[in-house]
Amino acid sequence: MLKFTPEKINRLHQILSDASVISIVSHMNPDGDAFGSSLGMLHYLTEKMDKDACLTFADPDTESLAFMLSESDRNTFFIDKINSEKTRQRLAESDLIICLDFNAFSRAGSLEIPLKESISKKVLIDHHLNPDESAFDLVFSETQISSASELTFHILMAMPDIDGDASKIPSESAAALMTGMTTDTNNFANSVFPSTLFMASKLLEAGVDRDAIVANIYNNYRENRVRLMGHLLSEKLVITEEGMAYIVLDQKTADAFDLKDGETEGFVNIPLSIKNVRMSGFFREDGDHMRVSLRSKKGTSANVCAKQFFHGGGHENAAGGRIMFPEDVPSVNEVAEYIERICNEYLKQN
Repeated sequence: MLKFTPEKINRLHQILSDASVISIVSHMNPDGDAFGSSLGMLHYLTEKMDKDACLTFADPDTESLAFMLSESDRNTFFIDKINSEKTRQRLAESDLIICLDFNAFSRAGSLEIPLKESISKKVLIDHHLNPDESAFDLVFSETQISSASELTFHILMAMPDIDGDASKIPSESAAALMTGMTTDTNNFANSVFPSTLFMASKLLEAGVDRDAIVANIYNNYRENRVRLMGHLLSEKLVITEEGMAYIVLDQKTADAFDLKDGETEGFVNIPLSIKNVRMSGFFREDGDHMRVSLRSKKGTSANVCAKQFFHGGGHENAAGGRIMFPEDVPSVNEVAEYIERICNEYLKQN
């Protein structure tokens, strides 16, 4: 059951109407849901409300998500890692910032400080636990929902110029929202609610080509990714007696397979198909830290584990974080021992 009221929607509509320059921000290392929700909002603002709106992210898209952005999208995409001066100038000029798919400014990476320092109005649309509501003028926070893309869809459906008719949502918005929801549910394999299926049904009725979306997400990878997947599953997958399955991907192996950002998306889910696995972890070396992705079966909290041991958090059964060098472990060589000790202890206690 969605918790936002007509009064809240009216307030959002007024804030959007009053704004002149709008920046849309999502989390660092943006995934499909980050782009889906952000592009969904972007095209609504530019096409239905004729607003000066843009994406303002810390990091660029990955090759696997490049299909989501059109040439016109890229003309309004400010990336801090590529051009920090222009990106931060855009944020400073904005009188409204819409934050999507993250619950606190710290998740925005290099844009954390500019967001904290901005005096503009700020709206949050998110589905993660424990949002920092004090940092925003208006908050839409729903945890019992598949994705930020789904939440954005329901918000747009409630707007007066859409009025419950999905066919009135701009076509590029609709496609982006369907894409974001599909990636965050792993193609309807997890975090699916009645409202999720309602969304999918309405967008299909409105003409969204889901077959093309699925082909772009799941059938458009490079050969290197498939070969790396086979190597990791046969040579690197470890399953402990407590039901922890994990893979450690070091930089040497990533380089050997010419790995690009985004190409390991979904790897963490595969070991959950094994009967006795309670939680799965994918750990990738990334400079001075390991990126951590955790997934768990019902009854085991990936979120609590990520919070307690990996400087992170997320959803009950899908979370992320980091292992820092040398604060947590001296180097990648000690990561496996650290994972087994921490995660086995956690699983024994839970």
